[in-house]
Amino acid sequence: MKLPFAKDRLLLLAFVLILLVFGGLVGRKYWIKTHPVDTSALSDQKEPVGLRDVVLYFGDPDGVVLQAETREITGCHDAQACLETTLQALIDGPIGDLVPILPAQTRLLSLTELDGLATVDFSRELISSHPGGSVSELFTAYGVINTLAENFPHIRQLRILVEGEAVASLKGHVDLRKPISADFRFTRQPEQAVPVEQMLDAVEESMPLSEREQE
Repeated sequence: MKLPFAKDRLLLLAFVLILLVFGGLVGRKYWIKTHPVDTSALSDQKEPVGLRDVVLYFGDPDGVVLQAETREITGCHDAQACLETTLQALIDGPIGDLVPILPAQTRLLSLTELDGLATVDFSRELISSHPGGSVSELFTAYGVINTLAENFPHIRQLRILVEGEAVASLKGHVDLRKPISADFRFTRQPEQAVPVEQMLDAVEESMPLSEREQE
């Protein structure tokens, strides 16, 4: 006579368990819906692809020496991309009070490297928008090669092209017919800087004799 009662009790327990499981599932679904996971914090922790600190050389406000500006850039996912991104940052100009060494309108057309020689092809604005002058041309030439050599030590020389063509100079002061070697004498701190007179002497020595006689 007790068997039917026991059977009913088992059915009741099973029904209660089913209700508990179902209630748990519904409650979990409601909790997830009303408490979404904040993934922004996780995404913020991911570093941009190809992140790297680079050193860029710009002119100091007094026109005495090239000074370094450290900047964080992205896009260094491979060597070629990093070279181009670094040089583009140099074209974009300084963030602080330093003086640009390349006209802002200048476009980077191509950049190749072979056996330590970087060949950089700029748009015609490098010449047409350049202010000219011995110091400005010196800063342009050595600001570019020293920036490349600082960040990519295997690069030691620079050849500048404009629209795919070799040029004798930018505005008649610095000889660009031969590759320019990195020279960090012009990138010291102001109290140790090479005097402008010595810089101009270096420029004059690099000029063809015929051009020196015209000065």
